[in-house]
Amino acid sequence: MKILFIEWASYGNEDMKDAFRKEGHTIVCFPFFNKDARNDASSVAGLPALLHKETPDLVFSFNYFPVVSNVCHKENIRYISWIYDSPYVMLYSYTAIHPCNTIYVFDKAVYLEFHKAGIPTVHYLPMAANVERLDALTSDKTANADTDASRFLYDISFIGSLYTEKHNFFERMENLSDYAKGYLDALMSAQMNVHGYNFIQETISPIMEDLYQALPIMPNADGVETKEYLYAQYVINRKITGLERNDLIRTIAERHPFDLFTHDRTFSLHGVTNHGTVDNYQEMPLVFNRSRINLNISLRSILSGIPQRAFDIMGSGGFLLSNYQNDFPEYFTPGEDFDFYESKGDLLDKINYYLSHETERIQIAGNGHDKIAAAHTYRHRVREMLGNF
Repeated sequence: MKILFIEWASYGNEDMKDAFRKEGHTIVCFPFFNKDARNDASSVAGLPALLHKETPDLVFSFNYFPVVSNVCHKENIRYISWIYDSPYVMLYSYTAIHPCNTIYVFDKAVYLEFHKAGIPTVHYLPMAANVERLDALTSDKTANADTDASRFLYDISFIGSLYTEKHNFFERMENLSDYAKGYLDALMSAQMNVHGYNFIQETISPIMEDLYQALPIMPNADGVETKEYLYAQYVINRKITGLERNDLIRTIAERHPFDLFTHDRTFSLHGVTNHGTVDNYQEMPLVFNRSRINLNISLRSILSGIPQRAFDIMGSGGFLLSNYQNDFPEYFTPGEDFDFYESKGDLLDKINYYLSHETERIQIAGNGHDKIAAAHTYRHRVREMLGNF
């Protein structure tokens, strides 16, 4: 099968192209530079000509782009997209109902939202890891892992954003009324104590006008997203995630050395070594593999899905300790393939436990790695995507 690959600076590009090829498919790439394009037809001006020249069987992209869908709809060619971002407002474009689309989302709660609305083009598909590449990268670090504990460079590590950058939407809000500030503070405080269910979007209507006056954001003219969706997912849940990650890191660092890999080099806490960013392709897997405990603290806008970080940690042979997400038990067994925490106290207890139970922790990391290799690689996902084509 010939696949036209919409190529932009996406996570997973090389892994996905490698999977397509190893499954026997041919790849033709179309450079796509405006990844934020929604209605800018100039960003796909050369796509129809390339479709006519190459006559591919389908078009594929990471994330969904309305401008690409419009071209595929007009040219009557299948468009498969796999969304790994959350939130992802372009999913709510009217173009999502084009019959040419097969749109995969990694969050089952999002899929069910569309399914219940009777939209047949949106499907559920978890993320993946390229275990073959990760094994090759980490193989010299994992030899005799059951006995060679010296390979671990970090006790507890976290790779991800702290959402402390001043350009974040929440920090731009000014002149909120005292009522709105109090309502928002109480709402965020309550949400931080609840895992497995996010109620922000359904509870902010009483302060929507205040939020809009402080930071005007309008739904797109070609979409069905609401103001509540935009403010909950792009503003408030990101702020909650930042507060939560800062709080947990601070609490852990009071008791254990903590290694942080993040964009914000100004972040500083006693007990925390801030390494800055790491290259996702070459360096990140080594951090996962060399850490005794890898934390996943999910972005709060991920309602039930398993984040990409979790697949990368397990695929790299690392031990994963995550907040609870409802999609986990469908594929992975807590205490066998990974483990999760239910509260700050539970997190501290499990960190203490796994730091003092080396053999058990290494065994769980090995189980998680093997389960990813057996059922959750990019090649598995290619087969699932194209199985009914």
